[in-house]
Amino acid sequence: MSDMGTLDAKRPDFDELLTKIAKYVDEYEITSDLALETARYCLMDTIGCGLLALKYPACTKLLGPSVAGAEFRPLGAKIPGTSYQLEPVRGAFNVGTMVRWLDFNDTWLAAEWGHPSDNLGAIWAVADYMSRKNISEGKEPLKVSCVLKAMIKAHEIQGILALENCFNKVGMDHVLLVRIASSALAAKLLTCSFEEIRNALSHAFIDGGALRTYRHAPNTGSRKSWAAGDASSRGVDLALKAKTGEMGYPSALSATFWGYEDVKMKGQKLTIPQEFGSYVMENVLFKISFPAEFHAQTAVEAALKLHNEVKDRLETIEKIIITTQESGHRIINKIGQLANPADRDHCIQYMVAVPLIFGRLVADDYEDNVAKDERIDKLREKMVVEVDERYTKEYLQSDKRSIANAVQIFYKDGSKSEKIEVEYPIGHKRRRDEGIPLLIEKFKNNLATRFDVKRCALIEELCANQKNLENTNFNEFSDLFAL
Repeated sequence: MSDMGTLDAKRPDFDELLTKIAKYVDEYEITSDLALETARYCLMDTIGCGLLALKYPACTKLLGPSVAGAEFRPLGAKIPGTSYQLEPVRGAFNVGTMVRWLDFNDTWLAAEWGHPSDNLGAIWAVADYMSRKNISEGKEPLKVSCVLKAMIKAHEIQGILALENCFNKVGMDHVLLVRIASSALAAKLLTCSFEEIRNALSHAFIDGGALRTYRHAPNTGSRKSWAAGDASSRGVDLALKAKTGEMGYPSALSATFWGYEDVKMKGQKLTIPQEFGSYVMENVLFKISFPAEFHAQTAVEAALKLHNEVKDRLETIEKIIITTQESGHRIINKIGQLANPADRDHCIQYMVAVPLIFGRLVADDYEDNVAKDERIDKLREKMVVEVDERYTKEYLQSDKRSIANAVQIFYKDGSKSEKIEVEYPIGHKRRRDEGIPLLIEKFKNNLATRFDVKRCALIEELCANQKNLENTNFNEFSDLFAL
């Protein structure tokens, strides 16, 4: 056993980062109209992604109460697109799993990456539960505006922590950021005090982090689609414990040998380069066109532009060069047999091959019935992935945050296609004017997979008006999505 010497049992002050996050959650006033408007679109898009996921039995088999009959009526959170009504911990798992299942909700890319709208699992479940609980006690329910502001803060916590802290380089999965943000915002929605919020945060870090094993070959699998739901539900559980007065741990981050930084970050201190505000929601990346890992979004767009040229010439292709950023190369450059849909939607070669052949990339294209088309693997074998240093540099620049890719086809007769380069995906802030109408169309299409025309029209009309939506009781908004 390691000789740790004599330890001083005197409780230290709380780690500064834990205090900063808790104060931000408890005190910061959201005043940015841009952030609130973007949060409205984010809410629409995220729920739409969850509704689309209900088409897939691999997702729905995980949903519902923890055991048959364990529903929580009438005070439970209603799960969109279903008849389930669940206590908030299980509700958070359901919503978080739905919205992440197809890898189609928003993204944040920096030193670490992730999907800040995964926190809607916790936010939706607790807000709905608290609204129904308040009504039963003769109090006012929460408004949708409260949920939008909670989303902005959850995005900010996850995104700012991701700017300079690279958890994946020490083998941890980005869903730990979901657990941290969900713990803090669930605690706030549960009316916890500043101290209780901070206590919950300390527990979220003490939990450590899930391994990324399930995201990488040779173990890629469907856990990557429910890991965020698991993290958001754990956040709610920790917040509920803090609400009871469960103690926190002041140096959860910095304690010598036993703290998060020494155990999980190999001694590296967690840093934030800017204060918490509304930056992340204002600059978040939407996945609008393709259900694909975000580092490949522009590669798919480039491949689609080449479809008409190559669709009848596939056998004449000698080589395909995909140029990407270092992060894309590290995460989704994958050769060999792909075992399942979770494997395929994290393979840049697969995500380029499908649009070259079919002129599309939709969620069904990751399923076995499409993947068995021999042309896909034949094209993958002809692909070479290269890293462009400029792409890598501008990916990290705060004033650019590009996610560039290029695709070029080389033919057996010595000719070649144009090198199609796309630096900013359609969901990027720089393409908002182009992207938002398509995001709204995506939302309408996703609604139509679950609801009749009348219900769709009611939801669309409400979501189209910022003021009306913000002033709506959240339980009434949730009711619109329940079966």
